Amino acid sequence: MTPQPNPDAGAAVKAADRAHVFHSWSAQDLIDPLAVAGAEGSYFWDYDGKRYLDFTSGLVYTNIGYQHPKVVAAIQEQAATMTTFAPAFAIEARSEAAWLIAERTPGDLDKIFFTNAGADAVEHAVRMARLHTGRPKVLSAYRSYHGGTQQAINITGDPRRWANDGAAAGVVRFWAPFLYRSRFYAETEEQETARALEHLETTIAFEGPGTVAAIILETVPGTAGIMVPPPGYLAGVREICDKYGIVFILDEVMAGFGRTGEWFAADLFGVVPDLLTFAKGVNSGYVPLGGVAISEKIAETFGKRPYPGGLTYSGHPLACAAAVATINVMAEEGVVENARRLGEGVVGPALAELAERHPSVGEVRGVGMFWALDLVKNRETREPLVPYNATGEANAPMAAFAAAAKQHGVWPFVNMNRTHVVPPCTVTEAELKEGFAALDAALTVADAYTA
Repeated sequence: MTPQPNPDAGAAVKAADRAHVFHSWSAQDLIDPLAVAGAEGSYFWDYDGKRYLDFTSGLVYTNIGYQHPKVVAAIQEQAATMTTFAPAFAIEARSEAAWLIAERTPGDLDKIFFTNAGADAVEHAVRMARLHTGRPKVLSAYRSYHGGTQQAINITGDPRRWANDGAAAGVVRFWAPFLYRSRFYAETEEQETARALEHLETTIAFEGPGTVAAIILETVPGTAGIMVPPPGYLAGVREICDKYGIVFILDEVMAGFGRTGEWFAADLFGVVPDLLTFAKGVNSGYVPLGGVAISEKIAETFGKRPYPGGLTYSGHPLACAAAVATINVMAEEGVVENARRLGEGVVGPALAELAERHPSVGEVRGVGMFWALDLVKNRETREPLVPYNATGEANAPMAAFAAAAKQHGVWPFVNMNRTHVVPPCTVTEAELKEGFAALDAALTVADAYTA
């Protein structure tokens, strides 16, 4: 679709937004949201007709891109047939979505509890773990994000938790592996894995193994920096959980449904959790949907005992119809395979070339369509380009980089000292080439702040 400029309409949309919309994670008087006129495939555009290649996939959820015609048609067809129905009934779209998801989850995660998003999926996974074990505590990593609801934000490790932390959520945090900024003074992946696992098991020992209900990890952490865990780590966590009777929860809200070049990132590591949370890519965000995939042993806990939880819109027909269509599109069009192929053959090598040319790039890491550039002031010391949780003037280098990327037609996903490269999994090589050219230009701006 060719964008048609309509600045008057854009001004009206912007004025209404500023008058009435209260935005997430923002100081309301300090933001200037772009008025978006439309979107298609890997692009969106404003009311002035300027197009942006979306290197954020919305919020890492438009895995099949915007406005896929088969998914749009499925939503329209479902709306004409049955727009909504209560969750206590068996509905075709709900049943089919659950079956298609269970067919792709690892191991015996064959029961699906539907939620409205990723945060409430995490809420319910934690509730299930506590009820299953009769224990109160949950262990989570410092470099993590698990959602914005009360329990999920308290489980989160990043700074968005701080203002919300009531210190009464029964959460204990630990350091997960990240060799580039190792907390364990490791020099190899093998050392990082061994020392991180020893640290985790020691934490459990000092907390009391009989008090720990669950360990929750993002299979591949997302907004924390896309840190692919080193070989053996997740398998080691699985062993520790089995040893102490702890429920292992993998959060695949971002990493799931093709983002890493597999249906679920757990498949990269040959690990089966007890509970797996999902959302975002399950239907490319076309209608809000999330859920928990549940193992047989945890499902049995609630075989004769009622599960004390539910949602009015659990398994909403429109959302489930969108999920059915999305999963079928991904299978028919080889979307997962495309993400894997481009990640290995195009994205990884191209980002490595950018790193060679730009002193502001300290590390490139990722898999599939899930990548990050760690930006630094000094490659030798690995000092971040901006301080941890920087705002205002302290964040000026990242703000300048983001502005330059937008000027060159790419909408970047920046978080602290990182820029993430997370386009739709349907992105083409030509679109990626365009995006990398824009990043190349923007990184020149970041280079000006290096020592």
